[in-house]
Amino acid sequence: MAHYRLQAPLTDDDIKQLKAGDTVVLDGHIFGIRDANLIRLFDKKVELPEDLIPQLKGAIGLHTAPNVKKLENGKYEKVSIGTTTSYRMDRFTRGLMDKYGMKVIIGKGGLLEEGSQALVDLNGCYFTILGGTAALETLQVEEIEDVWWEDLMPEAIWKFRVKDFGPLIVSIDSHGNSMYRDVKDKAKERLDALVNGMKAPS
Repeated sequence: MAHYRLQAPLTDDDIKQLKAGDTVVLDGHIFGIRDANLIRLFDKKVELPEDLIPQLKGAIGLHTAPNVKKLENGKYEKVSIGTTTSYRMDRFTRGLMDKYGMKVIIGKGGLLEEGSQALVDLNGCYFTILGGTAALETLQVEEIEDVWWEDLMPEAIWKFRVKDFGPLIVSIDSHGNSMYRDVKDKAKERLDALVNGMKAPS
């Protein structure tokens, strides 16, 4: 296992060097995405704002709907920026990568087979952030720089500038390795061994 400090947006070479089990700290920008904005984009076929599209090439998406406070100048101040479970948004992974060039998803709980395969096909990664770390995440967000689709609040699309964001675990890499699958396989092996050990001798 290795540890990396990466600057977002990421390149293909950044992604290819990462292996499941590595840890990463991020600087730069990440984009907050969530069910409502992804449903609007892919199911309702509403195109993204033109100024946002070029920013997503090599970008990192964070599954979040942050708690924020709107200031008099129209900008937003962070209150709490936590992370939500990813698997229910699995079906949007390929579209984000293929159409818009996003490279990484950060979330909790992993992706399903469809999303995991998209990472292999399109050279991407899934980073896990530990549950219960919203306070730390919030401190690592330096500023909310922009927001789109505010009518979906708090499931708007957010642009966060981050510093020392992490540590994050590379849980699914671009080479087809998955820590989630490894844990399931080991659990099944242990369960099978327990069941076999409990069988009465014939």
